[in-house]
Amino acid sequence: MNKAWAMPGRKSCAEMGINMEYTENVTQTLPPVRGGVTGSTLKIIAIIAMFIDHTAAIVLERMIYMQKYASISLYGIYGVMRLIGRLGFPIFCFLLIEGLCYTKDVKKYAGRLFLFALVSEIPFDLAFSEVCFNRGSQNVFFTLLIGVLVLAAWEWAEQKADGLRMPVDSRGHGTITSVTRVVLRVAAIAAVLLGCLAAYGLHTDYRFMGVLLIFAFYRTREKSLPVQVAAAGCVMLFGTWGANCLKYKDSYTLSYLFRFSMREMYGLFAFIPIVLYNGRKGRQLPKAVCYGFYPVHLLLLHFVAQMISGRV
Repeated sequence: MNKAWAMPGRKSCAEMGINMEYTENVTQTLPPVRGGVTGSTLKIIAIIAMFIDHTAAIVLERMIYMQKYASISLYGIYGVMRLIGRLGFPIFCFLLIEGLCYTKDVKKYAGRLFLFALVSEIPFDLAFSEVCFNRGSQNVFFTLLIGVLVLAAWEWAEQKADGLRMPVDSRGHGTITSVTRVVLRVAAIAAVLLGCLAAYGLHTDYRFMGVLLIFAFYRTREKSLPVQVAAAGCVMLFGTWGANCLKYKDSYTLSYLFRFSMREMYGLFAFIPIVLYNGRKGRQLPKAVCYGFYPVHLLLLHFVAQMISGRV
């Protein structure tokens, strides 16, 4: 059960074990919870939201550009589907933090993300750019991978800083080595900034907003619900606005980009299913199915879009 949602009894990653190394059967030792939403259900909700969003972005957008399909109703359907799609990424970020807290091996977890980032890149580029490789856009697995690396570096620096003590008397009392501790704190912050720069430089999906949202979920995991919503909302709005300003500053005004970026705020509705999370994994789909759905559905939607365009 998640303390972050005012449910007592759940400890943070740092409290439960060093380097975020939980055992996978932790959830089995928790008191039974009636009702609520399992992690498996959250994952399905996120996948459905993502599929709806990508269907609009890949298929409906192609139809809108073709005069014989364009209509006011199609524009409306497209807009609604993109707004529903905003729910997907915040839930995936939340599940990423849960996955880190329950994994036995963070390196293996990161390696799996890297593997599927590579596997998904060609389907992603075909779906959104219609080329096999586009240097200007990388899939969301790279964003999630960078987020994991940032959290691992942050946790390592924080634990090293907290563990620096030097005995000064016979009773074992000690003082914190302040200079080294400050250096480690700065290193932890630098890891977050480097992660943001990496996401922006590599043009990963959601850019640095995605990395910051992952970090926000991690840092507010033990906070109250209003704090979590406020942190996520600020990151979604100002992170998206900042990325759009850097990319489109020569084409649009800052005020227009701010209004355009506000659509990401619909992602806060993701907290409705998240707040119902009961701390249990539920019946899990095979990892290959969950991870493999991403590249497979992109290829499928690309094929449908090509059929609509008459290229297949």
